[in-house]
Amino acid sequence: MSIPFIDLKAQYAALKPAIDERIQRVLDHGQYIMGPEVRELEERLAAYLGCKYCVTVSSGTEALLISLMALGIGPDDEIITTPFTFAATAEVIALVGATPVFVDVDPFTYNMDPAAIEQAITPQTRAIMPVSLYGQAVDMDAINAVAARHGDIPVIEDAAQSFGATYRGRKSGNLSTIGCTSFFPSKPLGCYGDGGALFTNDDVIAQACREIRVHGQSERYVHTRIGVGGRMDTLQCAIVLAKLDRFEEELERRQIVADRYFSLLAAHDGDVEAGKIVLPRTAAGSNSCVYAQFTIQVRNRDEICKQLAEKGVPTAIHYPIPLNEQPAYRDLAKGGPTPISRRLSQLVMSLPMGPDLAEEDQRRIAAELSAALRSRP
Repeated sequence: MSIPFIDLKAQYAALKPAIDERIQRVLDHGQYIMGPEVRELEERLAAYLGCKYCVTVSSGTEALLISLMALGIGPDDEIITTPFTFAATAEVIALVGATPVFVDVDPFTYNMDPAAIEQAITPQTRAIMPVSLYGQAVDMDAINAVAARHGDIPVIEDAAQSFGATYRGRKSGNLSTIGCTSFFPSKPLGCYGDGGALFTNDDVIAQACREIRVHGQSERYVHTRIGVGGRMDTLQCAIVLAKLDRFEEELERRQIVADRYFSLLAAHDGDVEAGKIVLPRTAAGSNSCVYAQFTIQVRNRDEICKQLAEKGVPTAIHYPIPLNEQPAYRDLAKGGPTPISRRLSQLVMSLPMGPDLAEEDQRRIAAELSAALRSRP
């Protein structure tokens, strides 16, 4: 019997009364666009992160796009980012006509290396967009310091995978000029469709983002800027509101699942060239990881994935091709070589992960992975 990669059905079963009640409330009042749940969610999310403003939008991608538009970024501008991420990060840069400038990542946290940013800054640099990958916040203090030294360059944290994580006592998403997250169903805090949010403490940026998400309207039929149709619908906001009540418990359960993986796989942790695996690493300090994915490094990755699939253990590869080697971006992008990102793309493999992953299933995953590792030279 196959194990689910992430068990959304179990999560819904645990929250069914609250989710159904929230959905029914929206169906009763009928305000499917910009209903009262939208403002309620924005207020609760802003309070959770400890920031001044939250603006909900239709997806994590839209949050990034609207952030760039709010900053007035366009042609001839350069945005420094990472090639080791989902395409949306570079996609939004290209959509506003700017140029992504890729810098390499840390080989163990998978997040953008702050030391690589400074040499990539040019007079055309208009923003830095780090990604808090796999659930762990990037080293934002170091990145913000680089940005400050070069004229307070805006920093947009792509926190699509790290909502709920902490960095030196502060929440991911409230660590820079703008933070963006996603409520895609598989994310740590997901809805049942698509949605996202952006966070800021800047009055002007917040107002711009609110206007841009409704076609640039400052009031009905008064369009003060170019915008998009980027609203998060009321039903999805209602679902996230219901899930928020269990979110801290789910983060604790994710940590329990991660700790169990560390225990079950500890004997295999080591050098991939010696046939071992590299388990996830959390940066030192008061950082936490929400384990949006539990990602390991392993040699003969594709063969291992195939062998596990034959045993009913699903895996995923986040991400098999760096963005600066993707056909859509390799001629558009700037930046030097990124050998760490290339190597990681050949080694990373994500195991099933989620707050409702059963211990029995997890032990089976570990046993099958151990057997697969022993069968490979």
